[in-house]
Parts: sequence; C-alpha cells; structure tokens
Amino acid sequence: MNELIKINYDAEQPTVSARDLHDGLEIKTAFKDWFPRMTEYGFESGKDFNLLKNERVQIEGNREVKREVVDYSISVDMAKQICMIQRTEKGRMYRQYFLDLEKAWNTPEQIMARALRMADKTIEDQKEQIRQMKPKALFADAVSASHTSILIGDLAKLLKQNGVETGQKRLFEWMRENGYLIKRKGSDWNMPTQRSMEMGLFEVKESTVNNPDGSVKINKTTKVTGKGQQYFTNRFLGGMAG
Repeated sequence: MNELIKINYDAEQPTVSARDLHDGLEIKTAFKDWFPRMTEYGFESGKDFNLLKNERVQIEGNREVKREVVDYSISVDMAKQICMIQRTEKGRMYRQYFLDLEKAWNTPEQIMARALRMADKTIEDQKEQIRQMKPKALFADAVSASHTSILIGDLAKLLKQNGVETGQKRLFEWMRENGYLIKRKGSDWNMPTQRSMEMGLFEVKESTVNNPDGSVKINKTTKVTGKGQQYFTNRFLGGMAG
C-alpha cells in the first residue's frame, strides 16, 4: 500500500498530522480557519486530537527563519471522517486509504507486532530505571557497610552528590523538625533526641578544651553512626520515603 500520508504509530492508536491532511486534501481554506470547523463535528480534544507545536523553516528574503507552527495530531478515525465530510475525489481516495490502513492495523500479525514492540519498550524502560538507580544503590550499599561515624554536614554532602537537594543547614533543620535532633534552644540544641539515640542513629563525641584561666570546657558534637547513615540514605533515596 503506497503511503499517501505519514502515519505516527507511537501513540496507542495511529495518528496523522492535521496539516498534512489539510495539504493532501488540497483544502483551499486556510488551516487556521478550516481545522476549528472540523472539530465541530463532535470530535473531542484529548481523545480525537491533540495540539502540536512544531518549528518550520521558512524562507524570508535571503534568509531562513524558524517559525512556530500550530498543528494537531489527529486519530485515523477522525481523519477518515474528515475525508468523508469533504465530498471530493481526494477525500474519497484518502478515506479509502485510512479504511485499508485500519484493516491492516487489526490483522493478527499487526496485533502481535504491536504486542512485541510494547514488550520491548517495557524492557527498555526497566533497564533505564536500573541504570538510574544503580549509582544510588551502590551509594546505599557503601553506606550500609560503613562503621565510621560522620558529621551531619558530611552526610549532607554525600546526599547532595547522589541527587538529594540538601545542604548542612537544611539537613539540620529537617532533622529537628522530624524529631531526630532537639529543637529546643539551649545547651542541648542539635543534640540527638532520646528516640534517635535508642534507634542508634547518632553518637555524641565529647572533646575537652583547656581555657587560659585553667578551666576546662567540654564540647559535644553530634555524629551520624553507620546505622544512621544507612537509615537517612534510605529515607532520602526512597527506601523509607515519607
């Protein structure tokens, strides 16, 4: 069957360009006036046709200019009915072409071919998901094997490197708001809550500083344990989203 018009098979049903059909039927009325009239014959936007915006190169003087051209992707069934409305030789020829196309589309061979294409696409989509998730999975595995406690700021850097839009300040704030760190201002501000300590997410490192006057000052630093690193990694990378 010779191709009268380009058919797009990417959608659930075959579609054609409304502009290509307008040109093929040799419609004298301007496309911008003709197509809105065609839609008045009971066709629904989103079902029978969808808006398309394409770029076309036009020659203006001695230079090529790109112009945005409004087009519509229309179902073959809509195209067939539009051809019948025209009542011209071109209309009859294109309508018969679409009828023959529908017969071929619904043969057992074509149905099987479409099923195989859909299966191939599903496999490719799954492969792409695996490719996207692999770095995150490797990161999560590396974190789960960690036995070294790190600063919250360092955890923020690791998360950011793996696609989580956060920073030290935002991570501290998130942990306070979600009950992992104490949000009450005072000497224990940003210290782990009782709940998070019982979960084994943090440990508190103490260090002493000798002041010039002979007194000793004790500094406390909150650090994320290996278990905590794994826990927060899962939270942010989707394993425990919410």
